[in-house]
Amino acid sequence: MNRLLALSAGALLLWQTSVGQQKMVADKIAAIVGDKIILKSDIDGEMMNLQRNTPDNQLPPNAACSIMEQIIAQKVMVLQAERDSLPVSDADVDGQIENRIRYFEDLYGSREKMKEVTGYSIYQLRERFRQPIKEGLQAKAMRDKIVDAIKVTPSEVQREFESIPKDSLHFYESELEIGQLILLPKATKEMENYATERLMDFRRRVEKKESDFSSLAILYSEDPGVKDNKGIYILNRNEKGTWDPDFLAASFRLKEGEISSPVKSQFGYHLIQCLRRQGDNITVQHILVKPNITKSDIELVNKKLDTIRTAILDHKYTFGEAVTKYSDAQMAKFDGGMLQNKMNGSSLITIDQLDDPSTRDIVLMLDTLKPGQISAPAPFTDEQGRTGVRLVYLKTRTQPHRENLRDDYARIQQRTLQGKQGEAVNKWLMERIPTYYIHVDDEFKTCGNISKWLASMAKQ
Repeated sequence: MNRLLALSAGALLLWQTSVGQQKMVADKIAAIVGDKIILKSDIDGEMMNLQRNTPDNQLPPNAACSIMEQIIAQKVMVLQAERDSLPVSDADVDGQIENRIRYFEDLYGSREKMKEVTGYSIYQLRERFRQPIKEGLQAKAMRDKIVDAIKVTPSEVQREFESIPKDSLHFYESELEIGQLILLPKATKEMENYATERLMDFRRRVEKKESDFSSLAILYSEDPGVKDNKGIYILNRNEKGTWDPDFLAASFRLKEGEISSPVKSQFGYHLIQCLRRQGDNITVQHILVKPNITKSDIELVNKKLDTIRTAILDHKYTFGEAVTKYSDAQMAKFDGGMLQNKMNGSSLITIDQLDDPSTRDIVLMLDTLKPGQISAPAPFTDEQGRTGVRLVYLKTRTQPHRENLRDDYARIQQRTLQGKQGEAVNKWLMERIPTYYIHVDDEFKTCGNISKWLASMAKQ
């Protein structure tokens, strides 16, 4: 068992959604570890999650055993983390919860669609995610403590590489490291005034009962979700990392039935109507109007990016320093402008991963860029539908090749380290599991590692 599975709150949500839709029978206890219960639905949820991420949706024959082993291992680590008082902060848990909610919001297309499909409000999702996410962080803290001191030597890396038959070595497609420095053109004061005047006119028409808010939202709002939800959102007062802070604050200042004055956010200007308030939740409907970006606005940004590009080429600062100093991208200060591999979180990506509408244009630009080069400013549309201009930086490009020590030492080193860490975790589990009460359903007692653990318990 080379990795520890943190029971995913995502799998939990998708499984519960499926259960609700299929009206499945009552759940069943599959195992008990200390005071922690493992349900059959926990296994089934992870099976569904694994199947979605497996080519051709084919599961290995021992999938259920592997998942049960990993969940038991996680529960033991959680119990030991509690015993050792390893710190896991509420802030870390809350941050993971918000990331998970944003993931599912993107998956379903909108917050309203997510609620419609899952049957859970944002508040309910937070509560359902909290325990599995907290346990995942506790298990990680315990695992980190176990493997923290483990290192590998160059000779161990070489032995690992030489242990693999040459015809079985992995073949790597071309991989790239790509950065982008993004500037978003700012609308002129005249265009901003025009946008706010339109919204004030909408407000007057609603107040005079010449039009209703929903009809105006459907006809004129530039929110991409308006076709699905008529501009209606349920907000929670604690969702500060999810919504634009100005939009959120303005919404919670409203009384039921009240309509705001135009509110400026990073997306444009909003007219917000409060439909309902309930505790920390508020239901609002909004109309978004984006100030028009003119050709001259774009040209100003083009000139600024040209100047930045020249400064980088003259070595006045690096691309990463320029991104930190100038980029309007929300995550620029965290990722240095480098595109991230969604599969493993690294900065190495393949061409076929540039399939997002906001990155497809980059594929064409790569034909003219060599490693170390920076493109001329190029217009594009970002994930939120905003017009932007960017510099694209091709940092590295590898050639397709069979794995070797010269080009792939870091990969082989990491694989060797993970092997040693896995051995250390397995040894720790064999020593620690007998100190806890564990009961496993007959269905899983013959699973490889579980049978070993149960045998070691019987000797105690």
